[in-house]
Amino acid sequence: MMEKNELYKTIEGILFTMGNAVEPTRIAEALQLPLARVIDCLEQMKKDYELQDRGMRIISLESAYQMCTSKDIYDALVKIARQPKKQILTDVMLETLSIVAYRQPVTKAEIDKIRGVSSDHAISRLVEYDLIEELGRLDAPGRPMLFGTTEQFLRSFGVSSLDELPAMNPLQIEELRQEASEEAAELEVDV
Repeated sequence: MMEKNELYKTIEGILFTMGNAVEPTRIAEALQLPLARVIDCLEQMKKDYELQDRGMRIISLESAYQMCTSKDIYDALVKIARQPKKQILTDVMLETLSIVAYRQPVTKAEIDKIRGVSSDHAISRLVEYDLIEELGRLDAPGRPMLFGTTEQFLRSFGVSSLDELPAMNPLQIEELRQEASEEAAELEVDV
């Protein structure tokens, strides 16, 4: 039999995770407990949240219960929701973005080959941030997607066209090739 504190904690986790209203019968079935015990716990939780004046409340909606925010913190929620979301580009994302910018149109496989690791997450985030987009499909087996930069990319980096991107110094290019060759040789030795 589940102790009162454990039941309270479990139901709290269920309501928080589900987000929507949950019928006590579903909770009782899942926990294999009597319905009356689950309802008693939910009602006690409702009272406790209110008495403790917490930022969260347990409310009952017809024959279900839901965890939601307290009405008195609505203004703070509105202020935080209106704040623009700061987009942070990690080193991996910047590396992937620069490959797309200088090699476009480019496939994910080409990006992965240049980086030496999978770029799935970086590509998804860059698409989400509207810095790169699908330009079409390569006319090759599997028809892989081709990626390129967006107008948002140009705005974000303060350039009006890709021609304004800085050119790499030929010495830097040779140094990078040399480093890549050395890394590849080390990987072959390690294997």
